[in-house]
Amino acid sequence: MSEIQRPGALYQQVAAAIREAILSGEFAPDSLLPSEAQLMARYGVSRPTVRNAIAALRAEGLIDVRHGKGSFVRSDGHPALTLERRISHTTDGRFTMPEGDVWEEAEEPSTYRTRTSKATGRLLQLGEEEALFGCDRLLVDPSTGTRAMHRTLIPFEVAESVPLLAEDPGKQPAEIYRLLTQDGHKLSWTETVRARMPLPDERTALRLPDATPILHMSRVTHDTDDRPLILEELRIGADRAEAAYRITADKRPARRTRA
Repeated sequence: MSEIQRPGALYQQVAAAIREAILSGEFAPDSLLPSEAQLMARYGVSRPTVRNAIAALRAEGLIDVRHGKGSFVRSDGHPALTLERRISHTTDGRFTMPEGDVWEEAEEPSTYRTRTSKATGRLLQLGEEEALFGCDRLLVDPSTGTRAMHRTLIPFEVAESVPLLAEDPGKQPAEIYRLLTQDGHKLSWTETVRARMPLPDERTALRLPDATPILHMSRVTHDTDDRPLILEELRIGADRAEAAYRITADKRPARRTRA
């Protein structure tokens, strides 16, 4: 290939040329990029220019630099996990989730007391600084190495109305659902999903490559009168997982007729 002859900073020109090679398929997903020396010769530029170009593409999420191995084109393949975001209720009163058996706990769960923030208060329909029990879990899928962060938040008022829950607010979600049902609650759920860039601690815990967003799923368990009871948050790398939902049509309320 001839030397770079385009407007703009030289490293940006090199980054644009490598980007075109990636998007055209010349550099295939998961493949090792040419070495710095090969890229220098290909584009007729210096080593610092090549390194700046690679850094720019790394920040875009097109390249993953693996220490001691080199620079690789990011995979555009199917995520390692499909999370079936369903809840099943068995005849003996137990609740199960399709991915419930997938995860192992990477470390001991952390149970603590906290307070609502603006975001969690909105989901739980509480004001800010309301007392909550919290439980954080770091999960790992042993078959793929995918890591996830799971958090359960329970208002004090809800926990104190169910003695077994107040004694141990760090129970698994399925067990919490069972205890709430036994206490007379008829449960329903809503869930929202958003993508965002990770905070530093999330990036470290989830072992995310550069420029990788996370999926942040917020599931609220509701009572019969639609009152929020608990909030669960699941955070996972968007390059590792996708969320799948079963959609059913709600029954339309019968029209009232005038007597």
